[in-house]
Amino acid sequence: MGTFQVPRYLAETAARERDVAAWLPTIPEIVAGLADRWSLRIDAPFEPGGQCSWTAPATDASGSALVLKVAFRFAGGDERDEAEGLRAWDGNGAVRLHAVSDGECWYGLLLERCMPGTPLGRLLPEPDQDVVVAGLLPRLWGRAHHGHPFRPLAEICATWADEFEAGYAAAPLADRIDPGLARAGMALFRELPGTATDQVLLCTDLHAENVLAASRQPWLVIDPKPYIGDPAYDVLQHMLNCDGRLAINAAGLAGRMAGLAGLDPGRVRAWLFARAVQESVGSPLLRHVAQQLAPG
Repeated sequence: MGTFQVPRYLAETAARERDVAAWLPTIPEIVAGLADRWSLRIDAPFEPGGQCSWTAPATDASGSALVLKVAFRFAGGDERDEAEGLRAWDGNGAVRLHAVSDGECWYGLLLERCMPGTPLGRLLPEPDQDVVVAGLLPRLWGRAHHGHPFRPLAEICATWADEFEAGYAAAPLADRIDPGLARAGMALFRELPGTATDQVLLCTDLHAENVLAASRQPWLVIDPKPYIGDPAYDVLQHMLNCDGRLAINAAGLAGRMAGLAGLDPGRVRAWLFARAVQESVGSPLLRHVAQQLAPG
């Protein structure tokens, strides 16, 4: 591989996160060990790469085109079940998982390589991205097998609601949403997971940069953060990446995504309101979105 390269996004995370910075010097040894274990030739990492992972094209002894991902394991564990989610989907709408290795503060995945691998966000305008995302989701919303390791969506929602309330209390007044909206948003955020009539395996981090053009199927999902819960939650991250349309007509975007994905528009709108409140501290855009969607 020559001089070991650290992709830009991972370097930026290391500059902010002390634990990631301490882990960074260990990556070359981890990569070398996995390359030896799985008989891989590793090329230069993808740029700008992932926020918390070192990911590079790899080729195995048979000449198969793969991807090696070495990711930092945070204490909160959002990424904990990535491998299990990919196993459950088994290539149906998502990249295939070929092998896994676990370390104390990292995990390594050997994955199918998408060809050409261009992110959806660089190929299609947002309205067309809506259609692709909505088409992928029903393929991912399977029922998890008995004894699955996936956590309930309610767990992460409760954690994020607690973190919001602490951050809201400490934030300058100019960075806070109206207190009534803050209370209503967090009440919904805690309530919505338990009122869902359907419980499915969720991707939760599905957006246009995590959908790649491929040859085996037209589009494949990467980097899932699986939970079990309300399918109406799973269109949120895509919508939250559509800043312009959110600012102009958040309700219209929520209704469009609900229609495309076959979801209850009222629940999608409620989730978008609650999530906008949850991320509103320091974000004028999401305070505006929450105000647009506030329950009447």
